[in-house]
Parts: sequence; structure tokens; C-alpha cells
Amino acid sequence: MGVDMDIGEIDGACHCGRVRFRVKLTDGLRTARRCTCSYCRMRGAVAVSADLSGITILAGEDAIATYQFNTMTAKHHFCRHCGIYTHHQRRSNPQQYGVNVACLEGLSPFDFTEVPVLDGVHHPRDMAASGPRLAGYLRFEPAGQP
Repeated sequence: MGVDMDIGEIDGACHCGRVRFRVKLTDGLRTARRCTCSYCRMRGAVAVSADLSGITILAGEDAIATYQFNTMTAKHHFCRHCGIYTHHQRRSNPQQYGVNVACLEGLSPFDFTEVPVLDGVHHPRDMAASGPRLAGYLRFEPAGQP
């Protein structure tokens, strides 16, 4: 991976740029992960962690829509204009946000050669589990340049 894992504070935006934010990550890019729950499977984003106080909306707060389902604990935020998911309040830790790496300035999910995938189908809050279980890894191996 060719990016700085120790990124502390970084700006982000949705696709159309209406929603802009600054985020202070809890442990740089080391918290990158995906999830197997029904929503995350369809969304397909790589998320990194921030405390609830770690995100400041710089513009477009009125453009942010929220989606909740099932237990209604997680709050998934997205731009109501372009539809891009920017961040969500986690069910596994409601004191944290997951932030879409693809929305962060200069970053891409394809910057990660390997991303852990957590078992969201068998969520630890639904079972007698002590924490999230690893379901596997998502790997990206760039092809040679044409």
C-alpha cells in the first residue's frame, strides 16, 4: 500500500461535492475494513474509524440524508443529491463513525492491498460474541500497466 497509514485529519466530500467534511481518524488508515451485513454487502465501501466528535461537516449538512434499518442503531449518512455514502454511526460501536475511504481526499479503496472483512451477518450484538468476527479478506492486486 502506498498511502500514509498515519493520516490523522483529512478532508472528504461526496461525489457532487455538496457534502464536505473534515475527519480526525482514530488510528489512521489501520482501521480500514468491510462488513458482510446485507447493507454493507450492497454498498461495497471500505470504511475507517473516527470518534463521534471526530467529524466536522464543512458544507452541505442540509444535503445529508440518513438511512436506518433492522435494529435502527446504525445511522447510514449519504448525500441526498448524488447518493454517495459518506459515513455511518456504527452499530458495533455507536460511539464511532465508519467513514467511506473513497470520499477522503486523495484516497481510494484500491490503495489497500488487503482489507479485513468483518462478519456482519452474525453481528456480535445479536450473539454471545465478545467482538466482531473476521469473515475473511478482500484483496486488490493491480494489473500491469497496458
